[in-house]
Amino acid sequence: MEANHKNYDFNASFVRIDSYLDANESVYEEVQEIPSREKLTYSNGFYIEHCTALFVDIRGSTGLATKYTRPRLAKIYRCYISEVVAVMNGASSCAEVNIVGDGVYGIFSTPYKSNIDDVFNLAAMTQSVIDVLNSKLTKRKIEPIRCGIGIDYGRLLMVQAGNYGSGINEVVWMGSAVNGASHLSHYGSRECFDRPLMVSSIVYSNLNLKEEPFRAARLWRYQFDERTDLVVSRRAPDKLPTFARFNPTVDRLIPQIVNRQVPGPLFNP
Repeated sequence: MEANHKNYDFNASFVRIDSYLDANESVYEEVQEIPSREKLTYSNGFYIEHCTALFVDIRGSTGLATKYTRPRLAKIYRCYISEVVAVMNGASSCAEVNIVGDGVYGIFSTPYKSNIDDVFNLAAMTQSVIDVLNSKLTKRKIEPIRCGIGIDYGRLLMVQAGNYGSGINEVVWMGSAVNGASHLSHYGSRECFDRPLMVSSIVYSNLNLKEEPFRAARLWRYQFDERTDLVVSRRAPDKLPTFARFNPTVDRLIPQIVNRQVPGPLFNP
């Protein structure tokens, strides 16, 4: 939010504080799905029953700032943030996308189990796009980035907060889902053998894992090898990579990349 340099008035400040603290608590409505942000005022809020948060964060971001020049660092962050936002924003269940430093998180309305499956798909798709970005970075002699991805589910409080009358305000999301997803993302790709995606126990218990319905997760079995620019199988993560030159799934994936059918503007000129 851009500052507009409105002078601070301590008398008005005291009035605002009293009005917020004395507000009627009955106007905080409990709902099943995420409402439109247009319904928010400075005196109400919504308790939302079924929400899922997806949080993506870069590992070792402090080291990136000392390793690269500012223009190169800006290029890396623009690519990364652009594509993570594009993946989240493409979901019909996504209510909000926020950028916090080098982290990106989305809030999703998930009243049904299938909606949680969709968020899991988005996480897999996000890591696939990061793999493609890393391949392109390596070609330009830039080290690949490592990201942690966290998913959590729960109730959220949705309120509008800011300085009334200044035009500076934002929707604030409070609750265990956002905090949990952020916390889990810190464990993704943290150590050498850590996987990028970490989910909470409640998310895992609600996933439909019987028939492996996640198309994006199946594609996530493959990643780009920066040395050869081939697609490498991740089907056996504990073994050495297998170069899948003629795998049918990979054969379907590569034309999608060439034809720019993969979500996000990464492949656009």
